[in-house]
Amino acid sequence: MRPERAAALLGLGLASAWCAPAAAPVFPPLARLLGVALRLPGGRGIALTFDDGPHPAGTPAILSELARAGVRATFYLVGEQVARRPALAAEIAAAGHEIAVHGFRHRLLLRRGPRALRDDFDRAAETIGAATGCESRSYRPPYGVFSLPGLELARGRWEPLLWSRWGRDWEGRATAATIAARATRDLSAGEVVLLHDADFYSSADSWRRTALALPAVIDAARATGEPLVTVSQSR
Repeated sequence: MRPERAAALLGLGLASAWCAPAAAPVFPPLARLLGVALRLPGGRGIALTFDDGPHPAGTPAILSELARAGVRATFYLVGEQVARRPALAAEIAAAGHEIAVHGFRHRLLLRRGPRALRDDFDRAAETIGAATGCESRSYRPPYGVFSLPGLELARGRWEPLLWSRWGRDWEGRATAATIAARATRDLSAGEVVLLHDADFYSSADSWRRTALALPAVIDAARATGEPLVTVSQSR
């Protein structure tokens, strides 16, 4: 084999390995192979999870709906947003919700090297922990996409968790009805439902549709007979 072809194949192989975990959210066998959970580790209950906050309007709206229903959820917070609104992050924790990590910058892990990822994780842990007084146990990457180095670095700190159901509430064409229908389709024990309480990285005002959909999502989850739990409560 010619040296340049061998080098090209080696480069392709390394790139493939780097990107391999990226398909985990949509290909459960790969997630299992990599040891990335899509469902609750305890296999019981249903967990509502919210990414991308805290948001000055979206987070209070979601907190209000959860309080009205008497439900605790898990919030995957973004460090850069917590730095801007530490009091709101503290309010989430004070309401009894679980605090989890969504990184410091909401940027694709595939585009960052190990040193940048390590710095991001350090800043996220420090910022979120200082604001909430909580030591987070769970991590979800921006866009749900891991790189191989990102997965290994995250696993050294937290338990990686993706999701088994989503409302696709970030889409501009989403409605409260479509969010609720997608998020609750064939719900069963152990589901992790992905929603968002912020629109920083999605379509404008997407959180409004999520807040409107939330009562229907909660009703559907309760109709299964499973308790609504935080991620850590399921262990």
